[in-house]
Amino acid sequence: MDRLRTPEERFDDLPDFPFLVSYAHVKDPNGGEDLRMAYLDEGPKGGEVVLLMHGEPSWSYLYRFMIPGLVANGHRVVAPDFIGFGRSDKPSVRGDYTYARHVAWARELLFDQLELSGVTLFAQDWGSLIGLRLVGENPERFARVAIGNGGLPTGDEPMSEAFLMWQEYSQNTPDLHVGGIVSGGCVNRLAPEVVAAYDAPFPEDSFKEGARQFPLLVPTSSDDPAHEANVAAWSVLATFEKPFLCCFSDNDPITKGADRKFIAVVPGALGQAHVTIEGGGHFLQEEKGPELAAVLNAFIDANPR
Repeated sequence: MDRLRTPEERFDDLPDFPFLVSYAHVKDPNGGEDLRMAYLDEGPKGGEVVLLMHGEPSWSYLYRFMIPGLVANGHRVVAPDFIGFGRSDKPSVRGDYTYARHVAWARELLFDQLELSGVTLFAQDWGSLIGLRLVGENPERFARVAIGNGGLPTGDEPMSEAFLMWQEYSQNTPDLHVGGIVSGGCVNRLAPEVVAAYDAPFPEDSFKEGARQFPLLVPTSSDDPAHEANVAAWSVLATFEKPFLCCFSDNDPITKGADRKFIAVVPGALGQAHVTIEGGGHFLQEEKGPELAAVLNAFIDANPR
């Protein structure tokens, strides 16, 4: 598998990002050299694990305003960069990115190598598509789940018009300006230096094959390759009695209403203090990070293991 690696100097002097990066190597499914996968690992190693999973086309930088509040509450916070994003390696051929491979890469890092257990998951956007598959396959690893602006589509239900417009745009625009996309997904436009931080992993278009491919991997029909696996994950979620929280924002046209299915289907959602984060766009962690951290801290405290 041919891959690119973003030069480290691209990540110099990122605003509000004092965290140390760690690296692990996950298997190349084509049998070549292992892929390097980056992640943050902050807070006490003996603390309860909070796993933060980013979406498209962002990276762990998205969680810089949540990590301090979670660590201050005694939690160990792990935030990976998916393959193709952030500091992680980026296969240069679009066909090398598949939904199943993303799940496998995350599983290998989080469970096989870091051996995480008792996990509280917070996931947004593609973090939900990957994270909830992990919950479906390994429910014993998770103590709690929180979802914000995410879902687990199977292809059996129609996607929002906003998502279909984004999918078409992602394939047809000649310039996939990652920082601009994140800024456009917020209620308030981001400062130029923050836009540059989201652009940092992608020095040129050849580094963006994963960002281009992710929108096509979302199941939009029942004959999608991920359909059966996602249906199976929903079957597990339908019996998942551990605490499950929805904390969606009020200004996200892409995932608006997706929380209703979780609340109706997942037994662990019953009686939880589901919350609407006011004034947040699709990337609610960017604009409402400290508030989200407080919501997660309260969720953990209210649902002790």
